[in-house]
Amino acid sequence: MEAQAVQVLRYSATLHSNNPKLEKTGTNGSLRMFGGFKKQLFVSSKLQSAKPSANIRRRTASLVVACSHNNIPASALEYGSFHSSVEEKLILKIKSQEIEPYLSGRCIYLVGMMASGKTTVGRILSEALSYSFYDSDALVVKEVGGISVTDIFKHYGEPFFRNKETEVLQKVSIMHRHLISTGGGAVVRPINWKYMQQGISVWLDVPVEVLTQRITAEGTDSRPLLHYEGGDAYTKTITHLSSLFEERSEAYANANVKVSLENMAAKLGRRDVLDLSPTAIAMEALEQIKGFLIGEDGF
Repeated sequence: MEAQAVQVLRYSATLHSNNPKLEKTGTNGSLRMFGGFKKQLFVSSKLQSAKPSANIRRRTASLVVACSHNNIPASALEYGSFHSSVEEKLILKIKSQEIEPYLSGRCIYLVGMMASGKTTVGRILSEALSYSFYDSDALVVKEVGGISVTDIFKHYGEPFFRNKETEVLQKVSIMHRHLISTGGGAVVRPINWKYMQQGISVWLDVPVEVLTQRITAEGTDSRPLLHYEGGDAYTKTITHLSSLFEERSEAYANANVKVSLENMAAKLGRRDVLDLSPTAIAMEALEQIKGFLIGEDGF
């Protein structure tokens, strides 16, 4: 526990010594950060109630002094700039604790094109928020007795799949504390939005070129709308994805929150959105959701 406390104190001290936007708010050592929210240095409930030992206080004092001499750039405080996954996860957890009172247990729906990272980011978000994670495609597969999405499209057709997808979203909409990664085409049906609007929808907006790179690298066998028998996979994929995005972009824009990877990369000074970690994207999603909820509640 002591080592864990030192890690939290060390990181918080580093943040404070290098960012003028962070200011102490009391003798208990709390910090004001992330848009004015307060968090204690001891993030664990056990640590919050425990009095730090003299040994920890001495080490913390020396760490503060050491950190004050480190020329860490302000960009190191941005989501994608952390070199340690431990640091990213710490910030993600703090953000999730800040946003939880505003969520009130509402479900979160991730929407976006295929290969936009909805499942990966969704799992990270659900763990941080202590939500249950579900993939709508996997729920459809379960509904039809384990038949794969590819085989559903092949043997029953896309309309059958879309009907099952709507049924799944309807069932989930009455639940709480669920995070659902939706299929790329779930947004095309207005009735699906009726169900998703019971919670909060987040659009992961990823450039088509990046989606194409991901899909061609892993193959199109599991993508029924993109499975080709021959020819140049990259050219066919980017052509088809561009067409799909043009058809769906207006529907994606119905989401309560948009997380643009291009905007993130520009803000963080990254040359390529592929440099953004899933945890960084999850943090950006929480930041955008927080902004939406605060605006919704009028704070």
